Amino acid sequence: MAAAEPSLAGRRIAVPESRELDVFATLLERRGATVLRCPLVDIRDAADPAPVLEWLHRFNDGACDDLLLYTGEGLRRLLGALDRHAPEQKARFIERLAQVRIVARGPKPGRVLRELGLRPDLVAEPATTPGMIACLAALDLHDRHVGVQLYGSEPNAPLMAFLAEAGARILPVAPYRYADAADDADVLTMLERMRQGELDAIAFTSLQQVERLFRLAAAHAGEDALQEALSRTVVAAVGPLVVDALARHGVRVHAVPAGNYYMKPLATALAAALSR
Repeated sequence: MAAAEPSLAGRRIAVPESRELDVFATLLERRGATVLRCPLVDIRDAADPAPVLEWLHRFNDGACDDLLLYTGEGLRRLLGALDRHAPEQKARFIERLAQVRIVARGPKPGRVLRELGLRPDLVAEPATTPGMIACLAALDLHDRHVGVQLYGSEPNAPLMAFLAEAGARILPVAPYRYADAADDADVLTMLERMRQGELDAIAFTSLQQVERLFRLAAAHAGEDALQEALSRTVVAAVGPLVVDALARHGVRVHAVPAGNYYMKPLATALAAALSR
């Protein structure tokens, strides 16, 4: 008989997620938690669709031998750009996806590909830029035209330097961007509640959330106040990228899923950490 999952009854948890806020909050609430919803970062389409559409036209015309997919969100945004601006080219895009060699950073792009009846040729693990580079290092990329779906609008200098050194011809595309979501005042209120010990935990699901929180603290509350607030709170992170982002700010992570970097394993890891 499977062991019962740890309860979160009576626990108060801050959730800075935005895109899957209700999904994650419901997972926690079903275990008895009270959730403070405070989405820190919103995901939006690229401000100017023209460069994305130009990249899609080139891709459909055979400009890429390989495609590096960093996020499932990125592939969905590319498909969405076609739906809105060039629906007649969507079928050709899916055909081209089936023809190029696709390298996915972790499992999430593969989920979206499966919805199209496709799968990646290679999956880079761990789902980080060093993991992607290690995966690509085994390939001959000289004179290969490599499309790169970027993580937000971050140019990813380490990956670009590796591809250039490998002799690849790089075609990057940034189909989405990150923007502030919750008002500054709401975020500062959340921080004060953490500092006062009114919240038991905070669960980060992207490094952009971490960056906005520290950026806001530097401008208003002060980084010392944020460090104090986090030191009084159990800190959870969805995966290694978020752990690294927090570590750069000297924040200890108490809960992180083991291997599966999704919402449900995060909820389980957080419940286990709080039960301790």
